[in-house]
Amino acid sequence: MKKFVLLSAAAALLSLPTVVSAQDKPATVTQAQQQKLTLERVFASPDLSGSAPRGVRLSPDGKLLTLLRGREDEKDRFDLWALDTQTGDWRMLVDSEKVGSGAELSETEKMQRERKRIGSLKGIVTYDWAPDGKAILVPIDGDLYLARLDGSVERLTQTEASELNPAISPAGGYVSFVRDGQLWAGALGGEAHAITPIEGDTVHWGEAEFVAQEEMDRSTGYWWSPDDKRIAVERFDEAPVGIVTRAAIGAEGTKVYEQRYPAAGTDNVLVDLYVVDPVGQKRVKVDLGADRDIYLARVDWAPDGKTLYVQRENRAQTQLDMLSVDPATGTSRVLFSEKATDKSWVNLSNNYKFLNDGSLIWWSERDGYGHLYRFKDGKWTQLTKGDWVVTGLVGVDQAKGRVYFSANKDDVLAQQVYAIDLANPEKVTRLTDPAFTNGASMDASASRLIVSRSNPSQPSQVYLADTTGKRIAWISENALDANHPYAPYLASHVTPSFGTIKTADGATLHYKMMTPPIEPGKTYPVFFEHYGGPHSQTVTKGWSGAMAQYIVDQGYIYFELDNRGSANRGVDFEQPLYRAMGGIEVSDQLAGAHFLKSLPYVDGKRIATYGWSYGGYMTLKMLEANPGVYAAGISGAPVTKWELYDTHYTERYMGDPREVAAAYTRADAIEDAGKITDPLLLIHGMADDNVVFENSTALAAKMQAEGVPFEMMFYPGQTHSAGRSRGVHVWKTIFDFLERNGIAPKAR
Repeated sequence: MKKFVLLSAAAALLSLPTVVSAQDKPATVTQAQQQKLTLERVFASPDLSGSAPRGVRLSPDGKLLTLLRGREDEKDRFDLWALDTQTGDWRMLVDSEKVGSGAELSETEKMQRERKRIGSLKGIVTYDWAPDGKAILVPIDGDLYLARLDGSVERLTQTEASELNPAISPAGGYVSFVRDGQLWAGALGGEAHAITPIEGDTVHWGEAEFVAQEEMDRSTGYWWSPDDKRIAVERFDEAPVGIVTRAAIGAEGTKVYEQRYPAAGTDNVLVDLYVVDPVGQKRVKVDLGADRDIYLARVDWAPDGKTLYVQRENRAQTQLDMLSVDPATGTSRVLFSEKATDKSWVNLSNNYKFLNDGSLIWWSERDGYGHLYRFKDGKWTQLTKGDWVVTGLVGVDQAKGRVYFSANKDDVLAQQVYAIDLANPEKVTRLTDPAFTNGASMDASASRLIVSRSNPSQPSQVYLADTTGKRIAWISENALDANHPYAPYLASHVTPSFGTIKTADGATLHYKMMTPPIEPGKTYPVFFEHYGGPHSQTVTKGWSGAMAQYIVDQGYIYFELDNRGSANRGVDFEQPLYRAMGGIEVSDQLAGAHFLKSLPYVDGKRIATYGWSYGGYMTLKMLEANPGVYAAGISGAPVTKWELYDTHYTERYMGDPREVAAAYTRADAIEDAGKITDPLLLIHGMADDNVVFENSTALAAKMQAEGVPFEMMFYPGQTHSAGRSRGVHVWKTIFDFLERNGIAPKAR
């Protein structure tokens, strides 16, 4: 699971609202304008966090900056807008309501959007610039459109099936997409044709298999060469994968899906890779090695198109091989291998880039922290070093030999953007304001930065900057002035405090706390949120969002703690999860509970713990391990049996259940469910295809059989994102549950 991100009280519904013009004046809100924050308003439009555009990109010639902009009256519907970088004028390029057909998406596209965590979004969710900068490929409602800069829009496809993973080829000659398990390509503006064969229901060309989409951060299964002459195409056969009968239980009926789901300890798809030409005449099979039980992790072309690079990962995820492939013959050789340390795994990354001189900028955790290296002429040079983590490769200016990256070098809770010179990598220059946590992207030539930032007092801002970090123009200033959606609620806004606690064995854990106004001698209940799983850092110095503020407004103390196993602290901090999920995370969160109970203003008998997905699993394990410590627990969409979850995620940390069955027994939440004595609320979407509904029904059956009382709320027709799509009801259910169990704040 890329990251179990579904419902975070702190940031769950920071969806992506409209872009507003820059405002320079400070917030001045009259007393009459002040309003009480309601749950209905938290989930309404426009979004209370203000402007946070999606898909910000520069046109190939740099004259336009394009982005997806949500509507004020429907924050989850997006249109395509453009900013003239010379005049500062905005204009809408494509109106999704006028251009779209309103047709229902195919089940395949719906599931692909779920994999990308954008299942609730409508309208335009992605787009692709033509290399000449004269047109943009726009998918809407399952079909493809070509938008030109004069405002005209041409419809390219009109089919019942969705066109998936559409792209304009690098040289601009073709449009390509996947439809009904085949890869299609055709001249830009012309008719497309299938260039791969039909081989039955289980064989797919040009698609990414389930675990690639869900766990490997790879959403496509084909890759154009830079000169448009070749396409590397994945072919996978899911015949070996077990069939799970998934009942999507809706409000007015149930749909049953025979879903190929590679549960831990079962067979994966069989993956092959081919190189084809754009008309499908020539097809060369790539040698991926003798072992068929591997993962196709990444595929890239060299800048000159003469070499294909393939990252091959073994099933145990302890070794990642970089293959150098001759596209004319398909022969391959291992260029280098990345190997895990003992009792650990290799984390996949997108933080790498092949350079024109044949060298490679590469991210690795080989020294214990994620850092950048350069591989040139068979030799390695470490570019960054220290007990901090490079979180992203932002761009490489090859002409000037300058590398841009994001990292937590100065503060583990506030990511910054930095630059180094390849000739002198020891000198690291920070380009962003340390008062914010920052992220960035760049154009292909790394000539400009697009920086996004926030802090506890400022929701997300986006600006265009030069390569020194100097702001050129606001893309979305999102100023908290009197016109901002959040302005009427500023009077009660709470700035979080941050701190650390030490575990009994000496580990340092970071926490975030928000409190209502503390009155002397009074104690307060705690809403203790957790995620707890790998590949996630929840405690940062970014904007917390309206939901956390609503919780504090009700009179709760809001508290989050990042346990061992969470991201951006290095290999040793993450490694304790190895074959031991539900162990160290639970004890670390217990240290957080003990810390809270030591505070004079905390009511230690009214600490409620909450989590969604991996966090929901954590709630169960915490209640099972430490009865009486927490006043109640809310478990949303939990994994209860890791044998029910997929191969790539689960086996990375837990190993193969056929080999380490005892580790799975310890990690599962079913066996000890009878030990839960504290009030429990179980929540799940009844059409969840990620953490399947069976996880919750298995837990419910176990607790019912053992006579253990609990409450449950299941959502017909809702997926793993039920907490977002049914947000008001979910949270009313949670707060009502807390009130019934005597945990709600006392009347002020």
